[in-house]
Amino acid sequence: MDKIIQLDSPDRYCELYGLENYNPLVSVVELDRATCAVDGVTNFGFYALFLKHEKCGEMQYGMTTYDYNEGTIVSIGPGQVVRCQAPAGRRPRCTALLFDKKLVAGTSLGRKMSRYTFFSYKSNEALHMTDQERATVIDCLDKIRIESEQPTDHHSRDIIVMNIELLLEYCMRYYDRQFTTREITSRGVLERFEQLLEDYMHSGATQATGLPTVKYFADKICLSPNYFGDLIKKLTGKSAQDIILDKIVDLGKEMLLGTDKPVTDIAYDLGFQYAQHFSRFFKKKTGCTPLEYRNSKP
Repeated sequence: MDKIIQLDSPDRYCELYGLENYNPLVSVVELDRATCAVDGVTNFGFYALFLKHEKCGEMQYGMTTYDYNEGTIVSIGPGQVVRCQAPAGRRPRCTALLFDKKLVAGTSLGRKMSRYTFFSYKSNEALHMTDQERATVIDCLDKIRIESEQPTDHHSRDIIVMNIELLLEYCMRYYDRQFTTREITSRGVLERFEQLLEDYMHSGATQATGLPTVKYFADKICLSPNYFGDLIKKLTGKSAQDIILDKIVDLGKEMLLGTDKPVTDIAYDLGFQYAQHFSRFFKKKTGCTPLEYRNSKP
């Protein structure tokens, strides 16, 4: 098994790759200026966005390898383990933004980092940009770079964090656009999800493995859970979790009105371990208990 290289901070990243760094918590670097090559498995302890100026090697998540072309952004969040393999004999043309969790801790950006779900997307779910979008991203990176290389004062952190937040908001906007412009492919994902959900609920899988999860369907469609969830929300206006729960409610209603099964058996058939869990869930979603709903039958 390959040894995992721990990259705990932007400072450590720059040290390992032989890149000049001016601020231990944030850096914007050009990877083709690296004086050391590091190939292998790395565990990131900070946030990183890589803007690719050309196709520059492979990245592997788990057992799957992806390549990526110019004009894309790959984002990596703390705790992600990534295998990087650069082409032999040359450095990739790539600009990287690296920033520590400590930089944004206690700021408005720190409180909203969880909404930037693309930090846990897979590399094959990279952000693909138009030339104009890419120019906007480069402008944001330049502002962060300039400020991070200045002598620090009591304005420095606020200005850097503000520009990082602006960049992440642009990334959110561009991902929304990407979901829309790839609508034909996206619709295929939605149709596949709906069919998988139907099959799961009617195949006996609920009794064997319990209630379905978003991760289960994302894995079946070969997407990361966050990308899958964001895509479904963009297409339907509802989260994937809500669609799953609505399906469970609908089937529960059908079984309550269309069969004489006890509520305990219906709960088990739907994937609930205990009948009282189903009863609480059903009342929360419908406003009445399963028995009250059954007794309302004309």
